[in-house]
Amino acid sequence: MQSKGLIKFLVVIVTLACLYALSFTFFTRKVERDAASYAGGDIAKEKSYLDSIAGEPIYNLGFAKFTYREAKAQELALGLDLKGGMNVTMEISLDELISNLANKPKDEKFNLALANAIQKSKSVNKSVVDLFIEEYKTSGASTPLASFFATNDNSNFIKSTSSDSDVRNFLAKEADNAIQNSYKVLRTRIDKFGVTSPNIQIQQGTNRILIELPGVNDESRVRKLLQGSAKLEFYETFDNGQIYPLLDNVNKTLVSSLKSTTKPSTDSTKVDSTKNEKSLLANLSGDKKDSTALASNLAAENPLFAVLMPSTYQAENGQQQLAPGPQVGIANLKDTAKVNAYLARPEVKNQIPANLKLMWAVKPEQNSPNFLSLYAIKLAPGENPSVLTGDVITDAKDNFDQQTNAPVVNMQMNSYGSKEWRKITAKAAQNREAIAIVLDGVVYSAPSVNQEIPGGSSVISGSFTIEDTKDLANVLKAGRLPTTAKIVEEAIVGPSLGQAAIDAGVNSAIIGIIVVMIFMVTYYNRAGWAANIAVLFNVFFLMGILASLNAVLTLPGIAGIVLTMGTAVDANVLIYERIREELRNGKSMRQAIADGYKHALPSILDSQITTFLVGVVLFFFGTGPILGFATTLMIGIITSLFTSIFISRLIFEFMLDRDIKISVSFPWSANTLLNANFQFINKRKIFYIISGIAVIISIASIAIKGFSYGVDFQGGRTYTVSYDEAVNVEDVRKHLDDVFQSTTEVKTFGNSNQVRVTTTYHIQETTDEADAEVLAKLNDGLSKIEGNKYEILSSQKVGPSIATDIKERAIWSSVLSIAIIAIYILIRFRKWQYSAGAAVATIHDGIILLGLFSILDGLVPFSLDIDQHFVAAFLTVLGYSVNDTVVVFDRIREDVSKAKGQHKNFGDVVNHAINTTLSRTVITSLTIIFVLVVLFIFGGEVIRGFSFAILVGIIVGTYSSIILASPVVYDLGKNSLLEDAEKEGNKVKVVTP
Repeated sequence: MQSKGLIKFLVVIVTLACLYALSFTFFTRKVERDAASYAGGDIAKEKSYLDSIAGEPIYNLGFAKFTYREAKAQELALGLDLKGGMNVTMEISLDELISNLANKPKDEKFNLALANAIQKSKSVNKSVVDLFIEEYKTSGASTPLASFFATNDNSNFIKSTSSDSDVRNFLAKEADNAIQNSYKVLRTRIDKFGVTSPNIQIQQGTNRILIELPGVNDESRVRKLLQGSAKLEFYETFDNGQIYPLLDNVNKTLVSSLKSTTKPSTDSTKVDSTKNEKSLLANLSGDKKDSTALASNLAAENPLFAVLMPSTYQAENGQQQLAPGPQVGIANLKDTAKVNAYLARPEVKNQIPANLKLMWAVKPEQNSPNFLSLYAIKLAPGENPSVLTGDVITDAKDNFDQQTNAPVVNMQMNSYGSKEWRKITAKAAQNREAIAIVLDGVVYSAPSVNQEIPGGSSVISGSFTIEDTKDLANVLKAGRLPTTAKIVEEAIVGPSLGQAAIDAGVNSAIIGIIVVMIFMVTYYNRAGWAANIAVLFNVFFLMGILASLNAVLTLPGIAGIVLTMGTAVDANVLIYERIREELRNGKSMRQAIADGYKHALPSILDSQITTFLVGVVLFFFGTGPILGFATTLMIGIITSLFTSIFISRLIFEFMLDRDIKISVSFPWSANTLLNANFQFINKRKIFYIISGIAVIISIASIAIKGFSYGVDFQGGRTYTVSYDEAVNVEDVRKHLDDVFQSTTEVKTFGNSNQVRVTTTYHIQETTDEADAEVLAKLNDGLSKIEGNKYEILSSQKVGPSIATDIKERAIWSSVLSIAIIAIYILIRFRKWQYSAGAAVATIHDGIILLGLFSILDGLVPFSLDIDQHFVAAFLTVLGYSVNDTVVVFDRIREDVSKAKGQHKNFGDVVNHAINTTLSRTVITSLTIIFVLVVLFIFGGEVIRGFSFAILVGIIVGTYSSIILASPVVYDLGKNSLLEDAEKEGNKVKVVTP
């Protein structure tokens, strides 16, 4: 084995890297177990414990220390279906944006075109901007489109003479800005909400933002938080020197009020209060990293300053002085809640003037990532306490100062804003004050004003990074013509359902590993142990890589891990079957192993690459849990190849070097399917008829009976409900039909006491009011099952536009997968007949799988909905179907090119290839089927339909790869392949059986 040393080095490096990546999860889980033990079931107490330790080191590697917050950011996070929480898709209201950009015109044709565009966007995969322009053009309007948008605010971008193309580009750019700005606002709001490991991402090519909030259980608060309009405001500020005396008085007040509610101290080392106050300014802000320890020593006599350090700097004389500016203090992130609690106490609120509001910065200090600044904001008298709002801003962009090359932000205002800005900046410059830029109640920047700024064009500078200026520019633009974001898709998973999913997933994974390991040892003897070690390394590497990529582990992701065990075994089976073949040809064990790996490698690569390509399609077209499955599948294929090819080979080399006997079979398994000579080519027409009948029945069922679509394909709302006792599904359906006045879908979900309810009531409405009405009617219907208490474990809402988009993406992903597989096989085998054979087999498998889901729906005691999980299973089946097919194709190509194939008819060559690989096809399919049966039985109800689809698909795919794909290649290529073989110097005789 060449490069043995390099391979060992790689194994060691990858192992250490995976251990490092997974170690963060180990330490965070330990802290969370301690928090749960400390809280004793009190969620608020548990969260308080974790907040208090967030900035504390919990993991010491010697060369680096990691706080709980830092370790949490690098752990292997659990998805909502495992942890519980809330998944939300926000849609930015582009119709509102377009209307605002045109100053809300009253033009009838303009508004009708916009309304039609919104309606069409629900069923057509096209942008609202393009649909609006198309609708306006076809409306017969005589008014040029540009005239609506050539306003004073837009004068830098659109003129009345601009073309429709210019308008389109302008609207598209503004729409993209609105989406990006909404993303920034939502990101900040979520960070303030305090969710652990949130995930927020823009769905590329759409006006939607996906948000995952693990562990959240206050859904109404989340909805209110996410759907509120962003409000950008400019405020005057107080100087730190003005506010410190007030904070000092607050501190003294807290000393008195807290002492009256706590037992007197018996500590003989009590510190003098006056000395403490003097030392605070001298020391408290010197080293922020040591501030927590110092503050804790002073907490008894300085409760406020123990958690909020006054803003100071070291003067030239070496003494600490109050820092000028609106920043009045800085606190550790874990202490901000305590500062807020102190400031909210009645005795403290009475001391704070009505025109003062203390606001936190949007993010931690650049050089102190665990500390947040507090600003003193001056409220103007009247209804609007700000001096200016963000709607006066016409543009903002990040830039660089031409003299210093430092990052800055250029801001432009409209005429009204310019006039007011001149007054505001003149006053601030005269009083040497700063102006705070506030969005959603947090301070993004508070630049000092050096002089009056006329003309509305300003440059905002400071200690900015490039990323800071990009964020600030986006925030300033967010205040211009704000758009609202509404929830169009929502899924809520309760913690009990999440724990059940974890239990089911872990059980299926453990049992799957045990089943695979037992089979490999039982069938392949000592070689089976080498494969088992490779499988264990494979799972370990897979988990380590997922952790290093900060991937989120979902229930379909666990299913992907279980399936990866099957693919890992698949590669080993290919190698072992080839080793057995080489041994039967009289080669020594060392040579048989070398040649076995060599000759099996092309088949391994071809079979795994086709499945990997399907994973790529799933990755780009899937969302949520399906994205997790695709990620796991792709990584699993890579790790499977590495462990199967290299680690098992290293084990064999180790055994050979020490003369340890290697066995690749037992006497009973040594001759399985040896010398098989089934006449697949001769009987191909019989199989064509059988497959044709199956396809016709499937198509008929699809056309006549159709499918049961999941809520993500048809829109609506789905709820998982658990009763205390078993319920009659028909009774639940009858009561719900009565309250909804429409047909309600009710199915048993797992146990007889659990049901899944799907309703299309208010399907077009995604407002909070509609959600509340549907929930009220649902509870009304469910409660009519007397004497049987219930709990809603999870819910999901999908708007019609989302459902349409998901269906279109599913169709495109299926077509694209088949096309990619066909193209790959064409490139790999250089004959279109092979691509055609693979395409026929995959289309055959897809139709039969769809037909079975149609035929069996309602006949089996589990859900067979067509949803995103089914699409993932469907595409995976296509990949696995080709996986088996290309192994046979590789053997056909090999046999055609061999000298021993001379003077044989082409049918015998193809038949021999199928029979030679039959043992491998059956064994690999069996191992994957074993794993899928385990997944189906123990994987839980959530993925039972998913695992059933793959299980059936693997059986059908094995059938088609043996009796359909290769015979099709024979029928399509018996003449052309002969000519090609003769050109290559072979004389393969083609005789039609």
